[in-house]
Amino acid sequence: MKPKITGTTMPVLEIELERGDTIVAEPGEFSWMSDSVQLKTTPMTAGAKGLLGILGRAVSGGGIFMTEYTAPSATGLVAFAAKLPGAIVQVDVQPGHGYLIHRHGFLCATQGLELSIGFQKSLGAGIFGGDGFVMQRLAGTCSAWVELGGEIVTYDLQPGQVLSVHPGHVGMFQESVNFDITFMRGVANAIFGGDGLFIARLTGPGKVWLQTLTVPGLAHAMQPYLHKEAAAQTAQAGVVGGIAGSVMRDIFGGS
Repeated sequence: MKPKITGTTMPVLEIELERGDTIVAEPGEFSWMSDSVQLKTTPMTAGAKGLLGILGRAVSGGGIFMTEYTAPSATGLVAFAAKLPGAIVQVDVQPGHGYLIHRHGFLCATQGLELSIGFQKSLGAGIFGGDGFVMQRLAGTCSAWVELGGEIVTYDLQPGQVLSVHPGHVGMFQESVNFDITFMRGVANAIFGGDGLFIARLTGPGKVWLQTLTVPGLAHAMQPYLHKEAAAQTAQAGVVGGIAGSVMRDIFGGS
């Protein structure tokens, strides 16, 4: 198996599969592939051993079904393109050395992956903490590829070292890092600050990958332009409709 990441702002992961190699991803995630690659869609993969495992994977952001891409008789190629501007990161997962990633970060992995929900210490974190607090857990023995938004900033936290992060910027961290939440300090900050009620607290030891681009932040930045585009399309449709109506009235002699 020969992986290659091409590009910078919108990278693509190309994986050359040797005979018998298999890659696991969510359905519909691939961008292109060779004819020699065969697909198999099934819920019983990526470490799921029963209904609870499948549901846990779905809650974390993965699908109920997963797709296996296999080159059964000859070499093949399958490619996965980034969905947002950012980067694709490869990690090697080993027993006792797993990773927690943001819920839309999983791209694909080799066989041996165990993809599940990353449980929080506080149930309230998952319920009230917003999208960023629901994590995916990468475990097992495999190579996995993770998609992170924008630029990547990494920190190697020492034992006991704490980093407070807005939840949307938490991209990935090693399983040795303790993850918890806390309320935003100060009532005025929480209510009027616009940064949300919760802050993620990451405590070392372990490595942390932070992402500068968040999906809510991108949506908020594009919102004014989307409104203008929708208004322009509505006005244009009204003008075209008026012209068409006038032509029809002339043809049929209506008033």
